[in-house]
Amino acid sequence: MVDFTSFNRGLEQLNLSLDTKQLQQFYRYYELLIEKNKVMNLTAITEYEEVIHKHFLDSLALVLWKGFKGEGHVIDVGTGAGFPGIPLKIAFPELEIVLLDSLNKRVKFLNEVVDELGLQKIVAIHGRAEELARKVEYRETFSLCVSRAVAPLATLVEYCMPFVSVGGRFVAYKAGGVKEEMNYAQPAIKLLSGRIEEPISFQLPGTEIDRVFVVVYKEKKGDKKYPRKPGTAEREPLGNSKEKTVKKL
Repeated sequence: MVDFTSFNRGLEQLNLSLDTKQLQQFYRYYELLIEKNKVMNLTAITEYEEVIHKHFLDSLALVLWKGFKGEGHVIDVGTGAGFPGIPLKIAFPELEIVLLDSLNKRVKFLNEVVDELGLQKIVAIHGRAEELARKVEYRETFSLCVSRAVAPLATLVEYCMPFVSVGGRFVAYKAGGVKEEMNYAQPAIKLLSGRIEEPISFQLPGTEIDRVFVVVYKEKKGDKKYPRKPGTAEREPLGNSKEKTVKKL
């Protein structure tokens, strides 16, 4: 029998509770992740307890942001192995989620997970954010964009803000000590019609690891010239930001 003790303890710290079916979905997700990780690089974190804390609970910690309602149209940019999108979908079935990743092999894995877990109203898409955000069916149509992608904030906002509808928000999952990164990103955020709200700092449940949610509000419709061509945001962050470093999650 699977031991969910530490998972449930972490969920309690987030004021969350999952039923048996949801807990079993998380464990099956773990099994699929580890099995696929043998043949392709999905995660360096493979121990069950570590996956629980550093992937599952880390993804679900979004509930600590008071703006999260557990419903709405969400896009997860640079989702990788499905974090935070799939854990959020398991815990909050009413969410409508698009998982976006630039590597087709990962997208195939994500669709396998979605099918295996019997998840509805969630789809994994292969593509680059700079290209997808220019399509009318995706541009400024999401009330919430999330990303745990390992990239400087000044780069991430150009990938993500074009997806966010006016009045919506982009939430970046970041490691602690992100203040300097936020300062460097301010010019880019302004150019992309956003403003930073009060960041949410916390410790990852069951650990001493510092985390921060950087929340960016979309004030008005964005300039159609953004995002720029693929690769440009990484090479030349908006606002002449020279910040190239980012702390890994």
